Amino acid sequence: MRTRHHLERAAVTALALLSLAGCAGNAEGHVTDSGGPITVWVDPPRVPAVDAFRKAYPDIPVQVTTINGNVGSTELQQKFVLFNQAGKGWPDAIFFPSNDDIAWAAGSKINYVRDIGQNLGDIIPEYPASVIAQCRIDGRVRCLRNDAAPDVLWYDADLFREWGYQPPATWEDYERLSLAIAKEHPGYLTGFLGDAYAPDRYLWASGCPTNERLSEKQVRIELTDGRCTRIRDLLGRLAAAGAVSPSGIFSPDAATLGRRLAMSPGAVWWGNFLFRDTWKVDPGRITAAAPLRWAGDDHPTTSSEGGGLWGFSRHITGVQLQNTLTFARFVATDPRWQVELSVGLPAYGPLQQPWLDRQRQGKYLANFDTAAAAFVLASTIVRGGRDYTRYNTGTVWTHTITPALTSGQPFTKAWDTFGQRLTSEARSFGYAVRAGP
Repeated sequence: MRTRHHLERAAVTALALLSLAGCAGNAEGHVTDSGGPITVWVDPPRVPAVDAFRKAYPDIPVQVTTINGNVGSTELQQKFVLFNQAGKGWPDAIFFPSNDDIAWAAGSKINYVRDIGQNLGDIIPEYPASVIAQCRIDGRVRCLRNDAAPDVLWYDADLFREWGYQPPATWEDYERLSLAIAKEHPGYLTGFLGDAYAPDRYLWASGCPTNERLSEKQVRIELTDGRCTRIRDLLGRLAAAGAVSPSGIFSPDAATLGRRLAMSPGAVWWGNFLFRDTWKVDPGRITAAAPLRWAGDDHPTTSSEGGGLWGFSRHITGVQLQNTLTFARFVATDPRWQVELSVGLPAYGPLQQPWLDRQRQGKYLANFDTAAAAFVLASTIVRGGRDYTRYNTGTVWTHTITPALTSGQPFTKAWDTFGQRLTSEARSFGYAVRAGP
């Protein structure tokens, strides 16, 4: 784990590189046409998408590079700085390791991703508005989302039946039931706090302004906002009671803990990726209910964990561009990837029901119809006001909240450190931070 010094030094280095990239004028307007072959950069889980495309379009040559999936790393960003300086080298399509990468990739300094609003204007309206919203940056569509990753309420149907519980509908009910489970069934858990998705799972769900983009150079961070303090206090009480784990969903002990998870908010992809494939929870136990809502809110909303982003180069034209757009359509809308191979609910609306039909055949989830309805509902009510930024909130969280909790410190004390570090991190990446309304 990197220290605070290393984290801040990386941020300053990234800012310096961005400034350098701004001098790379030779990249502006530089357009090439290779005559057809395209280059694609993906992380390991997306290699099957490229393989499926090659099988579907054998006449389009594809050169693929597998990149690491390190969230918060500046390594990828540095490569694009060098590409801009050289005026060449950019991939034609990329699956970003971190969703926050779209902030620098679409920013004025690097300005790599093309506006696909016109190129793919017929498919954009087919996405649920809240799923594609974060690809709409300053009036342009700069990416495509791979899968919808809204949070729902996961719970163990067998345990709930045995214990006589009903799944909670509100965050307030979730807290009451979590405390009851911690008291009546020691050893069982109702959430994870230690991973980089935790601030999405909890803070975004509450509407806490940690990543509210006001412009390319200004953000709003206000952890004293009532929507922040309500989730801070709730998590503080759950942590003190031992109801939630200080570990994260990818921690070495997560599989053991996951098999003792009675309920938790979590992304749609938890079902296949975590419960089934990673934690090996038996079929027929796990199901999902509608996302938790806050009793005082006017409309139900939820948060999102991931749901990766595809970006496409603005530096290409001709046959090379057309083949890249063919690839874009395939990875976004073709069932040969999104239905047959993807573990997550497709972001592209028309493929959600076919994907759900295929999941039903797998007979893994209990109460499948209820879970499927929760997935679809959640994809339409992701809360706005949380944008992808050059600073990574999850990384700051795991460098402040996680070590504090694992060492037994109170959550509220860790929260103060998190807030201070988050503001410092945003400023180190060149943002002016506004704290008021």
